[in-house]
Amino acid sequence: MSAITPSAVRVAVPGLDDCFALDPARPLSVCHVRGPLTLAVVSIAWLRTIGDRPRSALESRHLSDAESAQARQLPLLPKRRSEWLAGRLALKHGVCAYQRRHFGTGTDTRDVHISAVTDGLRAGKPQVDFPVEVGLSHSVDFAVAVCGPRAVGIDVERIRRMPPMLSELLMPTPGAAKNTESVGVRAMPPSLRWACKEAVLKHFGFGLRVDPQEVELTDWRPDGRFSWRAGPALRRRVPQGDGTRFDSWAREIDGYSVALVWR
Repeated sequence: MSAITPSAVRVAVPGLDDCFALDPARPLSVCHVRGPLTLAVVSIAWLRTIGDRPRSALESRHLSDAESAQARQLPLLPKRRSEWLAGRLALKHGVCAYQRRHFGTGTDTRDVHISAVTDGLRAGKPQVDFPVEVGLSHSVDFAVAVCGPRAVGIDVERIRRMPPMLSELLMPTPGAAKNTESVGVRAMPPSLRWACKEAVLKHFGFGLRVDPQEVELTDWRPDGRFSWRAGPALRRRVPQGDGTRFDSWAREIDGYSVALVWR
């Protein structure tokens, strides 16, 4: 296959259910949805199939000199290197597409500089040098980036049997009111529950530095919308963290659980 190019980008569509797809054979997929959000998916599975020369050409085309130097310093683990490159490509293409759609400006992927919060509870949260908020998630064959005008959270999980330790974290918070979960939430597969909780925490930039039990799922509807409430420890950190103020969506798609949280 050829390198990732604009010809691989899909045309905008109005809703998440209509545009979001995970195809390992497609190098890049970008779509715009209501929110307004822009999503970019890069196939890690595809990256694994290309040789050293095409990968080097891809890096030269899309990475800055500083990022290329950073790539050379990564551990020589194919999985780690592919995830890192896929994440960079997803963020860069997502930001470029967002800029074109909302500001009418053309941006080169090499000019999108990606960094991360360096300390505190939000350490590791991705950020870019453009007027857009970003989120990123990897799982097995895909890296998925989301861009929006305000903070966004995304999590993607390969559907699998959850280890006992994670299953315990999906239980209601100790001391929570009984029977607060709806029939919809009780029907949610475990990996989808986990994706919802992590997407909420990533929206605030905390990730798993905050106990996932601090996110209590209360409803999940047929259209994919889900509701949640923050536990006491999470509310102390983000007093505005009332789940009713957010848009939250989760689905099982092509063998993966995907959850998004935005405002």
